[in-house]
Amino acid sequence: MKKKKLKKGTLDVDTLKQIVRGIMSSREDEIDCGDCFEQLDHFSELSLAGKSADEALPLVKQHLETCPDCKEEFEVLLKALNAVSSKGG
Repeated sequence: MKKKKLKKGTLDVDTLKQIVRGIMSSREDEIDCGDCFEQLDHFSELSLAGKSADEALPLVKQHLETCPDCKEEFEVLLKALNAVSSKGG
């Protein structure tokens, strides 16, 4: 399907939906990327251990749901921890 060319200064439907989802999921007590990064190792270790990281660190969970960069960092860290634990290290 060919995408319709947009006029300068307009948003496509997907971008608009993403913006609205971001607004609707925002919280008063959010953390920023720096705070998330500081807690990411603990969140990853809890997740890997099968413990409820979401309940223990709900602000980290919420940030990962809305920040693609931090989510990518989390996924890479989780893969690395899985690789280390599978090697017995």
